[in-house]
Amino acid sequence: MDARTSETEDAAAAQHARPRTPTLKDVARLAGVSIATASKALNGRDNVHPDTRRRVVETAERISFTPNSLAQSLLAGQTGTVGLLTNDLEGRFSIPVLMGAEDAFGAGKMSVFLCDAREDAIREQYHLHALLGRRIDGLIVVGSRTDPRPSLGDLAVPVVYAYAPSDDPADCSLVPDNVHAGHLAVEHLVATGRTRIAHIGGDRTYDAARARDTGIREALAAAGLGLTGGETLFGSWSEQWGRAATQSLLDRQPDLDAIICGSDQIARGALDTLRERGVQVPRQVAVASFDNWQILATGSRPQLTSIDMCFEALGRAAADRLVQAIDGRRTHGVEALPCRLEVRGSTVEGA
Repeated sequence: MDARTSETEDAAAAQHARPRTPTLKDVARLAGVSIATASKALNGRDNVHPDTRRRVVETAERISFTPNSLAQSLLAGQTGTVGLLTNDLEGRFSIPVLMGAEDAFGAGKMSVFLCDAREDAIREQYHLHALLGRRIDGLIVVGSRTDPRPSLGDLAVPVVYAYAPSDDPADCSLVPDNVHAGHLAVEHLVATGRTRIAHIGGDRTYDAARARDTGIREALAAAGLGLTGGETLFGSWSEQWGRAATQSLLDRQPDLDAIICGSDQIARGALDTLRERGVQVPRQVAVASFDNWQILATGSRPQLTSIDMCFEALGRAAADRLVQAIDGRRTHGVEALPCRLEVRGSTVEGA
């Protein structure tokens, strides 16, 4: 016997010894029904007698039959796959949104194709065509900032926009509620006895900066207060801006007792200036900020009280809305999701 004959016989023996995966045909034969009836019974169709359904299900369990999920989804007109299209995969905000969406899809055994357009309209269209070519069931589009972005139009599959809303009110968009975030910051500071509150904002061209300022002013008015200094100091999303703006505030408003900073980065700069000027935080001046970026908020001294924008929850909600749309229950318009206050030592001693 030559070596090739021996190898062939060994392979055949191994194939014979390897347990064969049970099929729907096996279930039908052992349960004494047709393949069509077995399929209907396992898929929960109504036109199957209860006794027959029970017999088929028990048979499937006995032989460890697992339905082919891809075949089932194709029969239902779906592939069990979705696309996640982002414009800022390296961004601070889009990553947790994507993580939340992937977690939600993973719990439902949905496969996810992730593409990064890198703020390039041509690249975005290329990825979009590639995803549609893979017969995805739906798409989540994640932006890099909360300003409205152009709609992708009427596609063959449902689309949900997360973080950056679509400019078309007929689309479904989910964003963090930055106005609510501004309310939370003021309400917390007022509750701790602060009445002379100033605001150092980020880049005025960002929707998030303007929305947070709106929320701050609304909450101050509701508390019978005004903004110390009369105006918001808008600048950039940087520690350098936080240092410079705080110097200006202390020179003009030495009696202020709280500063709301447009981001954790700005707040880090504000803390630097307050420390250099010998101002005790939070005893003399409290500092609150937005984003709750853990590496900055918990690395500050004292640690920063910050408004968490709940990005992962936003991603999970986007995934839920997409699954609903795939099931035929589409929603429209922009939905603003609530934020959460994380209290730390920059506003409450010992927190």
